[in-house]
Amino acid sequence: MPGGHGWHDDEWTAHDASSVLRVPTRDDHKYSRGSVVLLTGSARYPGAAVLSAEGAWRAGAGMVRWIGDPEVGRLVLQRRPETVVGGGRIDAGVVGSGIDGRTRGEDVTDMILSMLASPAPLVIDAGALDLAARAHGPFIVTPHAGELREVRIPLGLGVDDIDVDPLQERLAGGFRERVLVVRETAVALGGVVLLKGADTIVATPGGWWTVVRAGTPWLAAGGTGDVLAGAMGALLAAAVASRPADEIDVEELGPVAATAAWLHGTAGRIASGPGHPLTALDVATALPQAFAEAAA
Repeated sequence: MPGGHGWHDDEWTAHDASSVLRVPTRDDHKYSRGSVVLLTGSARYPGAAVLSAEGAWRAGAGMVRWIGDPEVGRLVLQRRPETVVGGGRIDAGVVGSGIDGRTRGEDVTDMILSMLASPAPLVIDAGALDLAARAHGPFIVTPHAGELREVRIPLGLGVDDIDVDPLQERLAGGFRERVLVVRETAVALGGVVLLKGADTIVATPGGWWTVVRAGTPWLAAGGTGDVLAGAMGALLAAAVASRPADEIDVEELGPVAATAAWLHGTAGRIASGPGHPLTALDVATALPQAFAEAAA
């Protein structure tokens, strides 16, 4: 398996992804394929709810449930009427996409903490990153470089002052240094860290790591991270469906996170064709084709 403890540059490939992706059989039903619950989007960023739901469905979820502001929920249903608005069975969850961690209200914070109290494995994004250390079950955090400090500050690994925090300088210090930052964050956090970028680095608390380079620079567009979060939630739900939450080891989540990043990057490459602009929905729409590329 790629990664490990050396500094050899192991890239996550289609072959690696194929070992994680779960193709349904004749014996499967919607719940055996995984039920993912999304706490995503907000009145300010309602599109994130739509995009995360689209990403989850297009990545093969058996059931997608969405919880949050009813007005936002109506938009989710307009785009994806298969979605169930309201809580229910959860094999895996996605929380934080499209939520502003600096301005969220107490009611939203309480909803996030309720999700984090679940023993089910979670994908923690954007506006929930500062609360990740309070998760009760295994989890993946998915920051970009500008958000990583939100994960590190509560761990005592940074200071809440951009003028003195050396993190950005370290992240600009080359690939090796970026890997070190991601790995030390994963160890301190006790969860999987996926640092988004041209080189998407994934590390687990146990020392495993890999890098994903399947994408295209055109993925640097608004909303693509919301699609990734939803897709990752779907793959995670499929990987752990029908297993007791207390039997899921956080180390298992590393390959799932890397596969979601590979699937998302490949979908971006497919959507951009010979090299043209794309939108987040274009990426989501290409996820099934990317899935087929790995499963072939």
